[in-house]
Amino acid sequence: MDYRRTYIRDIFQLSPGSKTEAYGWIKTRRDSKGISFVQLSDGSCFQDLQVVLNAGVIEEQVLKSLTTGACVRFCGTVVESPASGQAVELVGDSVELFGAADPATYPLQKKGASFEYLREIAHLRARGNTFGAVFRVRNQAAWAIHRFFQERGFHYVNTPIITASDAEGAGAMFSVSTNLEVIAPLESGDSGHLAYRLKSASPAEDFFGKPAFLTVSGQLEAETVALGMTNVYTFGPTFRAENSNSSRHLAEFWMVEPEMAFCDLEGNMNLAEEFLKEVIAHVLDTCGGDLAFFNQRIEPALLETLEHVATSEFERLTYTEAVKMLEASDEKFEFPISWGIDLQSEHERWLTETRVGRPVILTDYPSDIKAFYMRANEDGKTVRAMDVLAPRIGEIIGGSQREERLNVLETRIKSGGLPLEPYWWYLDLRRFGSAPHSGFGLGFERLLMYITGMKNIRDVIPYHRTPGNADF
Repeated sequence: MDYRRTYIRDIFQLSPGSKTEAYGWIKTRRDSKGISFVQLSDGSCFQDLQVVLNAGVIEEQVLKSLTTGACVRFCGTVVESPASGQAVELVGDSVELFGAADPATYPLQKKGASFEYLREIAHLRARGNTFGAVFRVRNQAAWAIHRFFQERGFHYVNTPIITASDAEGAGAMFSVSTNLEVIAPLESGDSGHLAYRLKSASPAEDFFGKPAFLTVSGQLEAETVALGMTNVYTFGPTFRAENSNSSRHLAEFWMVEPEMAFCDLEGNMNLAEEFLKEVIAHVLDTCGGDLAFFNQRIEPALLETLEHVATSEFERLTYTEAVKMLEASDEKFEFPISWGIDLQSEHERWLTETRVGRPVILTDYPSDIKAFYMRANEDGKTVRAMDVLAPRIGEIIGGSQREERLNVLETRIKSGGLPLEPYWWYLDLRRFGSAPHSGFGLGFERLLMYITGMKNIRDVIPYHRTPGNADF
């Protein structure tokens, strides 16, 4: 067998009378008057292939093994389908069983299952309608991201996963250490969980000779490459040790982070708007069946919203202008609005859905609520930050023009309570040939939630990492 074969999505394009093979996993089999109807999926498209097995074609013992979950290969002839919703089906004349599945214990039965239950069997959920669709959208969105940047001359760079610095200054980082020893199982007697202690309290005796962490962002390292290669982007895993079980937080997630030398805030906003529109447009073009499913089952008016975002001109407002609009509204917000606060999702959604009616880019936020690397404005109160807000979800992209002035950056790091030493190399960029530059970050899973309408971030990544969850 070769990796090159006809996928089910290709079979739907074949003419009646064509001979072909169909590989995949059985979703259902029903028998009627001696004829068996098998629904087969290989994950290549949303639509299942119906395979018709006429009486006597398949041995009875083999037919009994064609149960939900079984992995098979059918050979047969493509014919016009009398059933609605499908142009063709396959009349099978032989079958090869690769792997049987016990129908009594197979976890994915025909009846629906909750998303909570499906997270417990994440190793199997890609075989179902919802998660097959999610992961096809994830694939196409990732392809669109790479294509977008490559077509614009950006260089793809791989930034470190292990780092000694905190890019956000928030401190919610996972430590990386080999300086541990097992002391005993926990007193509960659960042998699957062990207790550890530090062999030495000195970081100098650890693997890297200093405290090391899983990265929260590739931005700072990407800046070093951009200030030598002009335009770059990262697309990789990042980590936050936030003890949050909300539907919007993961401990491990993927970030897209472009960095551009010789680019100010205006250029940064232009790129972010082009980027979001093109990725959404690509998914609309390539995942029609999947998005139609989400529109019907998950989020009503999803298609309308995505098409609106892909074709609208984004509104641009300053943070101060937005706060004035919110204060002047008659809305009773759960979180009171005042200048200087970090806007909540309810504020962002009111701006995009009620006040403006399309995506909004907010700029010039108070410096006290933004990271140290954002360029300070002349007013001494705000920084050249920008957030892209989208209807239905709020913030989807965050970015800024970076602070290129050495003295200002040093002051910002120290005022944030961070030590200068871990950032010596980052400060060197300002000592040696500093240049105006900017960039933004997009949480890939947040984007996927927006595109699919899925309500929990755990359901747009193959294996979620959250407090208490590191299975698979």
